[in-house]
Amino acid sequence: MTDNIPAILVLADGRTFHGYGFGATGTTLGEAVFTTGMTGYQETMTDPSYHRQLVVTAAPQIGNTGWNDEDNESHDNQIWVAGLIIRDLAKRVSNWRAARSLPEEMEKQGIIGIRGIDTRTLVRHLRNDGSIAAGIFSGEAAERPVEELIEEVKGQESMKGADLSAQVSTQDNYTVPAEGEKKYTVVAYDMGIKTATPRNFAKYGIETIVVPAGTSFEKIQELNPDGVFVSNGPGDPATADEMVNVVRDVLAAKIPFFGICFGNQILGRALGLDTYKMKFGHRGINVPVRNQLTGKIDITSQNHGFALASPSGKENPAGEKFDSDFGPAVVTHTCLNDNTIEGVALESGLAYSVQYHPESAAGPHDANPLFEQFVELMDANPQNK
Repeated sequence: MTDNIPAILVLADGRTFHGYGFGATGTTLGEAVFTTGMTGYQETMTDPSYHRQLVVTAAPQIGNTGWNDEDNESHDNQIWVAGLIIRDLAKRVSNWRAARSLPEEMEKQGIIGIRGIDTRTLVRHLRNDGSIAAGIFSGEAAERPVEELIEEVKGQESMKGADLSAQVSTQDNYTVPAEGEKKYTVVAYDMGIKTATPRNFAKYGIETIVVPAGTSFEKIQELNPDGVFVSNGPGDPATADEMVNVVRDVLAAKIPFFGICFGNQILGRALGLDTYKMKFGHRGINVPVRNQLTGKIDITSQNHGFALASPSGKENPAGEKFDSDFGPAVVTHTCLNDNTIEGVALESGLAYSVQYHPESAAGPHDANPLFEQFVELMDANPQNK
């Protein structure tokens, strides 16, 4: 905290914020997005869905709980955010599980941060004008002419149209065993999977075989799964034609299907819906979602910048039914903040997905019963008898 390394955050629209660097020093580019979560910065930073994003924390002080070796959400403990933007960095670590400080871990992994800026103003700017290409420049990089930095920020690849899942996915299959007696085998497509997801499956007696994004349907058939799962992940779902075709094969084979976040967008596309880039997305652990089938409202953890388009084009698609190549389908969940689609399903019950994170890492546990729903779906499937 004694090092006041000059740093500057530069947005593609020309707006700049001066502060101080922490973690690694240098240059990092990405899309500036904000998260409203008051806790869970370690889970956020290691979530592969944040690949190529500069995360702005709406919470004013970050780093209080340091960094531990238990709460990482990436399979290899890697930090995936492109950079971290905060107001205040905690002067000391205050948690019994902490193994080191946040800046120490960021420096170790080469992650650049900026502190001491007015994040309230920045969050308002992103909320009003939308997520935007940005860059953090610290140390000698911050001494370059601002005009030059703006041009570098503008020159980076857009998040719209970006195919990123292969960059964060596992390269080889690996297995997470069931806890206790094994009941089912599920193939989970790693589009950027969080480690909490297979841990939740394990509690229900599910052995999870995690496979790389884009693994062919023929290869997963060889694993003889009782169900197929598609995880969260980064990038534009409009680029995921390969995975959409895999899910269509899964549905045609009548294998129980469950998807979350990116998996929700993939299922929606397999059922015939379009996707679009949101203005600033949903990122936080307090997003209210209504289950249109039951009327129940869950407070959910979310991280996405793309969404499914309404089947009819209506502003509020809550409960809308639509036809698909695999039978009647329905919009099962919507966000109470902006009416975006938060879940779709086949009316047959064979496939369902949600846009939020029931694994609760970090976040509330309201949606955790979705894992039990998957077990019940496999219980009811005649092919698993």
